[in-house]
Amino acid sequence: MPPPGLLQTLAKRAEIVRAVRAFFDAQGFIEVETPVLIAAPAPEEHIDCPAVRGADVRVEYLRASPELQMKKLLAAGMDRIYQLGPCFREGERGSRHNPEFTMLEWYRRGAGYLDIADDFARLLRAAAAAVGADDARFSAEAKRLTVREAYRTYAGWDPWKAFDADRFDVDMATKVEPAIGALGGGVFLMDYPVQAASLARVRGDVAERWEFYWDGLELANCFTELCDETEQAARFARAKAARQTLGEADYPIDGDFLACLPLIGSAAGVAVGIDRLVMALTGASTIALVRAGG
Repeated sequence: MPPPGLLQTLAKRAEIVRAVRAFFDAQGFIEVETPVLIAAPAPEEHIDCPAVRGADVRVEYLRASPELQMKKLLAAGMDRIYQLGPCFREGERGSRHNPEFTMLEWYRRGAGYLDIADDFARLLRAAAAAVGADDARFSAEAKRLTVREAYRTYAGWDPWKAFDADRFDVDMATKVEPAIGALGGGVFLMDYPVQAASLARVRGDVAERWEFYWDGLELANCFTELCDETEQAARFARAKAARQTLGEADYPIDGDFLACLPLIGSAAGVAVGIDRLVMALTGASTIALVRAGG
């Protein structure tokens, strides 16, 4: 039997998804669909994709994100695109995680991460209105806090003076995110250290990246996209070396993705967890309460 209230929540989820599509359609975006089964995931240090071995013995992977494939569409000439679909990550299960989850991603050529922050704020208001979420905080302007301010205030150190990856990750989970949750409502955590740039463009000593939290629940991760083939190849190489040290799967590099980057010019994009967005808008306490089948 489904958990109490699941059927009502699934009806609200459907309204939220309809509102998401209506929002992007009204803004002139094109909805796209890219492969779920891919040959070369982005090699990120702590993100593992389930492997699938076909009858031809070839190993492919269930995507953790459609990012690489969507950027290829930008390089081919598309300007405003979005996608809703399933993504997968190994070893992630809990009240806020599920091995299979639904991702929303959108990209805009010629935009930056601040433009996408404005998009996200308007989308959040539209989705809240669709399900009658009466919390006035959904219509209020979200707080903006830099990563440097957050770590100085809540973790007691400055990652720009002596970056330590393990300490950064642990303090994010145990100190910074709980403190952001205590602030209540929406918070954009902005401008990351260059060591945590991932696929984001670097400006000076910061990566143009933000993450959005609602009552401490991370909903979105945004970059002004790195469109430099050489720098992205170097970052992938460092990530592959880190994965090897940790004993994680060695993913092949997507050479077509690297080659397409200069063709994009400039762009920004964001990944939003739809399951978590539904949690925020309905007050559901666990991800199992917003997904059919748990």
